[in-house]
Amino acid sequence: MPDLLKVARQMQSGPVRAAISALCIVMSWSNAEAGPSADGSTGRAITVATWGGPYQYSQEKAYFEPFTKMSGIDINIDRYDGGLAELRRQVGNSETNGWDLVDMTMADNRAACKQGLLERIDHGILPPAPDGTQAEQDFIDGALTECGVSQIVYAMIIAYNRDAFPGDRPTRIEDLFDLERFPGARSLQKGPEANLEWALRSYGVPREDLYQSLSTRRGLWLAFERLEDIREHVRWWTSVSTPLELLVSGEVTMASVYNGRAFDAAVIQGHPVEIIWDAQIYELGAWGIPKGTRNLDEALEFIRFATGTQPLADQTKYIPYGPARRSSMKLVSTHAETGMDIRQHLPTYPVHFGTAILKDTEWYASLHDRIKVRFDRWLTRQ
Repeated sequence: MPDLLKVARQMQSGPVRAAISALCIVMSWSNAEAGPSADGSTGRAITVATWGGPYQYSQEKAYFEPFTKMSGIDINIDRYDGGLAELRRQVGNSETNGWDLVDMTMADNRAACKQGLLERIDHGILPPAPDGTQAEQDFIDGALTECGVSQIVYAMIIAYNRDAFPGDRPTRIEDLFDLERFPGARSLQKGPEANLEWALRSYGVPREDLYQSLSTRRGLWLAFERLEDIREHVRWWTSVSTPLELLVSGEVTMASVYNGRAFDAAVIQGHPVEIIWDAQIYELGAWGIPKGTRNLDEALEFIRFATGTQPLADQTKYIPYGPARRSSMKLVSTHAETGMDIRQHLPTYPVHFGTAILKDTEWYASLHDRIKVRFDRWLTRQ
């Protein structure tokens, strides 16, 4: 029997194609459920590139384990720390089995799509909400792109070690740059993302004007001037586990970190870590399928399952990242391990959201390489 998904993709675009694609995936699920061996395996597998740590654990509980149980498709996990360099290598190497799915920031997803590194995704395959609302209406604004399907809303925030500041404690983004009141080393991500926005915001530039200002020579100059104030005190990180390791050990007093990891360090592990929600930079995470994957059908099966209403809600039981579907948000309740109300720890919780900055992923996608080169030149100059 021919591969029905491939047949469907050869048809013209539109509602008919979307309906047939969705039907084919459902049929392949039925075949998978009927055909696994005694141990539940069908012999099929996909490789998912993701971020490790507590975030990966939340994916295993909400997505990976239920998907394998339902479909019989095994999931192999590879480590990913963001950016496009490794994705380019994977796509350009015909000898490697490569990645079948990659969990990306939306900015990287858009940039990779523009550069031809990702497969296009037909949103017609996505399941409706339980009340019948079509997926494109159920996902929050900006969650569906040409090459991506979002699953979470997360934030890059500044966290600090409480033990470093027994008196006054930092509460605003300006405090990141105030070495006199809040001394000590900082740990920041080695890249322009978040750092440029925070630098300009510390001058008082309105949130809605940040990217317009960063599009000018003067705006970029001001941002780098502010970063220059703390440059000699910064430990730059590339691995997402590094900033909290430095923060907990006392090697730095403040660090940029994803809010879910800060939650895990403070609440689950009991470390003296506090979040500064002021000027949090929130963004959507998105699934992308590397161009030319040999397991395209299985990757699409996974996306259809993992971005359904219930799996997205289930992930919040393990990490405080908001779901990308409106119907999922209605099901968010408590943290599985602590029993606390997880809604109060989401980036979108109203108390935290008043000064939040929406990352302009289209701006980064359009200027990704140019801004990165400018940042690297500034970082390496003597």
